[in-house]
Amino acid sequence: MPDLLLYLITALLYAGVAFNQWRQNREEKFLLSERVALATGLVFHGWLLATDLFIGGGVNFGLSNALSVILWLTVLIYWLASLRHDLHALQAFVLPPAALVVLLQKLLPEGHVLPYTGDVLFGAHLVIALLAYSLLTFAALHAGLMAMAERSLHHKKPLIRLPEFPPIMPMERLLFQIITLGFVLLTLTVISGIFFTEQLFHQPLQFNHKTVFSIASWAIFGGLLLGRHIQGWRGRVAVRWTLVGFLLLLLAYVGSKFVLEVLLGR
Repeated sequence: MPDLLLYLITALLYAGVAFNQWRQNREEKFLLSERVALATGLVFHGWLLATDLFIGGGVNFGLSNALSVILWLTVLIYWLASLRHDLHALQAFVLPPAALVVLLQKLLPEGHVLPYTGDVLFGAHLVIALLAYSLLTFAALHAGLMAMAERSLHHKKPLIRLPEFPPIMPMERLLFQIITLGFVLLTLTVISGIFFTEQLFHQPLQFNHKTVFSIASWAIFGGLLLGRHIQGWRGRVAVRWTLVGFLLLLLAYVGSKFVLEVLLGR
């Protein structure tokens, strides 16, 4: 396993870019040096994940590795989106959690090798699910930025120091674009999960807490998109629905893994 130093360097690259944004409180767009530092962090993070995930012919998908994959994809989505959109203020929301999970990946390793990794349906289900969770994680962080921007528009003191916000309307359009794509992938995740359960366990999908929270999250995001289309929902309504849907998704996936692996030790 790579030395602790590489984990520290990766975490510091993420944290350093975020701190540079806080420290300067500037209005300029993403600096080239920040793009390079963030891209370097993504490469290092990806290498660490590849080393930790693929062991013994299986996939080690414990809680810390799962969180690290989701945040790696979230940062990658952010980096790609920032090439077209002014998202420098979002660094304060995306990068600190990513730095934290890199350290957790090293300090709290979990030996939870997934079965069925050679199954095509399971592999497709896992990839689609991770992309859906990452997109909706990005959407939730983006909604948090929108809440801060709206607070500043009403001349309220921000909860944390942030640079000048991009215009609200482009931020809102981007939010719904992300949610739409995330909702499509979440729908495919639910459908593929049903077929995966039938194929491997020869039984219908069980309505445990993970299933209930996942379907509830899917309904929340679907309702938000429908409300946007019919009623023109935006602003605070969009932010609240996004955060509630993400919280339910977090309880469905991370909550279930935490209970099984940390509390029950399975």
